Amino acid sequence: MTSTDTTPFAFLLRIMRGFPPALIIALAMIFPARAGDDVVVGFIYVGSRADYGYNQAHAQGAAAVKAMPGVKVIEEENVPETIAVQNSMESMINLDGARLIFPTSFGYYDPHVLAVAPKYSGTTFLHAGGLYQEGRHPANAGSYFGYIDEAQYVAGIVAGGTSKTGKLGFIAAKPIPQVLRNVNSFTLGAQSVNPKITTQVIFTGDWAMPVKEAEAANSLIDQGVDVITMHVDSPKVIIEICERRGIYSSGYHADQAELAPKGYLTGAEWNWPKVYTDFVKRLQAGKPFPHLLRGGIKEGIVKNSRYGPAVSAETIAKAEAAKAKFMAGEMVIYKGELKDNKGNVVIPPGQALPQTDIKLESMDYLVAGVIGSTGS
Repeated sequence: MTSTDTTPFAFLLRIMRGFPPALIIALAMIFPARAGDDVVVGFIYVGSRADYGYNQAHAQGAAAVKAMPGVKVIEEENVPETIAVQNSMESMINLDGARLIFPTSFGYYDPHVLAVAPKYSGTTFLHAGGLYQEGRHPANAGSYFGYIDEAQYVAGIVAGGTSKTGKLGFIAAKPIPQVLRNVNSFTLGAQSVNPKITTQVIFTGDWAMPVKEAEAANSLIDQGVDVITMHVDSPKVIIEICERRGIYSSGYHADQAELAPKGYLTGAEWNWPKVYTDFVKRLQAGKPFPHLLRGGIKEGIVKNSRYGPAVSAETIAKAEAAKAKFMAGEMVIYKGELKDNKGNVVIPPGQALPQTDIKLESMDYLVAGVIGSTGS
């Protein structure tokens, strides 16, 4: 865990982090956290804060909070989705006096946040993933998420307008609704500029499997794919292989442009600095927080990376036009008639599903033009 506090008291607290949870709680009762004007905010990551991906994107949000007046930020990285995260949250509360905690990994919420939150009514737990259920979950818990498939749709336009072979690749962890929505939106964006575009998807089986991700990237490139994007925790390996082998890449979670100065086209990014600073401002002002925050490009929760040197002015114009429609609330990605890649009609003619439609939360298909299977 890191903190900007270097006092002897802080040094003692760092030593105590290795103590059993029961002993920490007992000691905290004897030596309570110091009173002060600063709001203590904790961030917990499942991996490294410098992973060029999921965790780095959240860490960028933490850095923005760190720059706010009247705030002290504590962070802990490489915390597994086990009881270890419960121990981390309780340490932040009992030793540091944390009033707001962001457990950022999907698997932290159930059962871990749900187990800890009822014990500490004075602390707010806000989780990335959109899993909060009104009436069933603790009142001091909440969740937030974004429609990042909007940014993937725009990235698809860029990929479709840049690809020379008409063959795109998508390396993903698991065929769950959120991932399928990204694959489909990326493909539909590409098909909006080139209806003949195909996207070959490979599922690796988990969020961080660099060896399998490397194998998947090389396999796709060997088959003629010339643009690859992804939905994995750290895109670093994939982006570097694409650059080394001379094809284009489109990033995810954070900006990976520095890894591929020639081939990076754009990417779908989270704008966590805005989300996290907005939450902290609410806490400082004593305002209630939304239990379930959602939003897309219009709300500033997601965005696209800057365009790379290989993207033409014509393609940029098409991508910017799509962004403008999202900003105006006029863009609908999922509308009929839409078929899956097995030939079934999944959205009938005349029907349109806006981003907020709950049906999209249970997506279980790949659209026509995607080569691959959900396994079902």
